[in-house]
Amino acid sequence: MDDFRLIETSEELEKLAKQLRRERIIAVDTEADSFFHYFDKLCLVQIGCRSGIFLVDPLKLPENGLAPLEPVFSDPEVRKVFHAADYDLYVLQRYGGGIRVRNIFDTMLSAQLLGYPAVGLSALVEMHFGIKLSKDQQRTDWSRRELRPAQLEYAASDVRYLVELVSRLEKELRAKKRLTWAEEEFAQLEEKVWPGRQFDNEGYLRIKGAKKLSPRALAVLRELFLVRDKRARALDKPPFKVLGNGTLLELAQNPPNTRRTLAHRKGVTDLVLRRLGHEIVEGVKRGLEGPEHPRPVPKSQSSGRRRLDRRGEIRLEQLKRWRGARARELEMDPGVACPNAVLEQIAWGHPKSIAELRKLGALRGWQLETFGEEVLNTLGIAASATASEAKRAPAGRPAAKARSGRSPERKPASKQK
Repeated sequence: MDDFRLIETSEELEKLAKQLRRERIIAVDTEADSFFHYFDKLCLVQIGCRSGIFLVDPLKLPENGLAPLEPVFSDPEVRKVFHAADYDLYVLQRYGGGIRVRNIFDTMLSAQLLGYPAVGLSALVEMHFGIKLSKDQQRTDWSRRELRPAQLEYAASDVRYLVELVSRLEKELRAKKRLTWAEEEFAQLEEKVWPGRQFDNEGYLRIKGAKKLSPRALAVLRELFLVRDKRARALDKPPFKVLGNGTLLELAQNPPNTRRTLAHRKGVTDLVLRRLGHEIVEGVKRGLEGPEHPRPVPKSQSSGRRRLDRRGEIRLEQLKRWRGARARELEMDPGVACPNAVLEQIAWGHPKSIAELRKLGALRGWQLETFGEEVLNTLGIAASATASEAKRAPAGRPAAKARSGRSPERKPASKQK
């Protein structure tokens, strides 16, 4: 279904931008290449509207070539429809010249608020239009040119049904009296800002199993992490494609002292040995001979979250019970109705009134209006449970172990199709 048009020059993009300013609603999607390159970039911007589908190729445009689209994206009179907008907004800000978007409608977020059992784009399109979208290009390299017909068709399909989908989801949101919920969530997306890309010097601590290593093994892991990153930059490849995390961890636990020893380790191919063998052995040596790595700081301290005492734990437990029952009643995912981080903040803050709950800032406006009194009642139940437990507890009973906080937020994950 070749019903799209490629935009590859500044002149074409200028004309398209003028045309889009006359539209009332447009669908938007993006494709990036972080799975294939170290220095990821924005490779394609798909735009759908009543006059057609347009595939804008930033790699064919000069630097900051997407600037003509900025007035369109920032125009509050033009509605922009995304599916899983979080990732697209991140890509447009970071790699699209700092583009900010106003007047957003997110079809995935809407489906979550409506309690859909599956919220991927393919699931929504099949449910509403009886059409199965192809998924065969999800892992394609969007940075390679020229783009193949299958890639172009896949990209066009990402925006082909979004505009029509909006009217259906908006009708359902209005019928369930959840449209204001969605609008507040959309407004939050508009204000979100992602900082520029920076190298994370402590990224090795997030490798699964890293924090269980000894201080000496952690020192080796840190050196190997830096060796891998340097090579990944030089090759313009994602670090995991140079050397896997599991291999880094195994080498840190059982450090090889020669290339010959290294050659027999799982995950170390002949190519890795040729390209990185010497650097790996030298990195191991630095880790073994240098200072030991300090013990990692517990999550609750590193993230700034406060530990909950026993009374806080009881409040959190009661809040989760309330949320589970309320989410079932609303036919919503519990994490959408009220995320764990929000419940933890409320359990710690222990507000006694709506004013205190509002001041705590944990709940969105729609959550405060819909759930505020219920949350306070639940905290009252928790207080009664705490008092009952105190009466039953024998004298001198030690306090329960405090609970650690959650890990900090990371960059948005790629969307589901």
